Amino acid sequence: MRTHGWAGSAPASDEEAIARILVAAGNAIDERGADFSIADVARTLGVTRQTVYRYFPSTEALLVAAAVHAAGDFLDRIAAHLKGVTDPVEAVTESIATALEWLPHDKHIGLLVAPGRANAHTESVTSDVAVDFARAMLRKLDVDWAELDYTDAELDELAEHLLRIIQSFVIDPGRPPRTGEALRSYLRRWVGSTVVVGNFATERPSAGI
Repeated sequence: MRTHGWAGSAPASDEEAIARILVAAGNAIDERGADFSIADVARTLGVTRQTVYRYFPSTEALLVAAAVHAAGDFLDRIAAHLKGVTDPVEAVTESIATALEWLPHDKHIGLLVAPGRANAHTESVTSDVAVDFARAMLRKLDVDWAELDYTDAELDELAEHLLRIIQSFVIDPGRPPRTGEALRSYLRRWVGSTVVVGNFATERPSAGI
């Protein structure tokens, strides 16, 4: 790791350098959304652009990494909000509704779940990261998915489905947009109910066959 620059206080390791870059990128996202550059981050840290490029090959890579870095706190807050909710329908309904309510105030997570990125390669990468985000959200809920006979593959499919629901509301919230109890009633009826009914409707081999 190079030691020059860093505004006179060089990081002790590559891990610390990456952490400081992600913090600087996060601050840039707070200020400008996705419209920031490697040069902005480098200038904040007192290093050259080449130093930042050593850890992140492009602005898009740094953008995704910074969003993922912020996802943990977002997921922890959702988990705390839903602590003790074990009913799968209520848990899924409230997790989607809460995510939709909080997203406009969180530029970082919006970069993960909002589709339509300009770069096709980045859109693909971000889609994979977004599914990971949805998967982590499901696993943080106090729902016993094993008790409901969900396999890992089925839980992954459910995560993808919930992500698609969230993305569809991000693109078009409705006319007029559903909020509060109206949003939850809609999700409970048309999304939450399929969490149990849809899973039990899946064909499974009979035990005696």
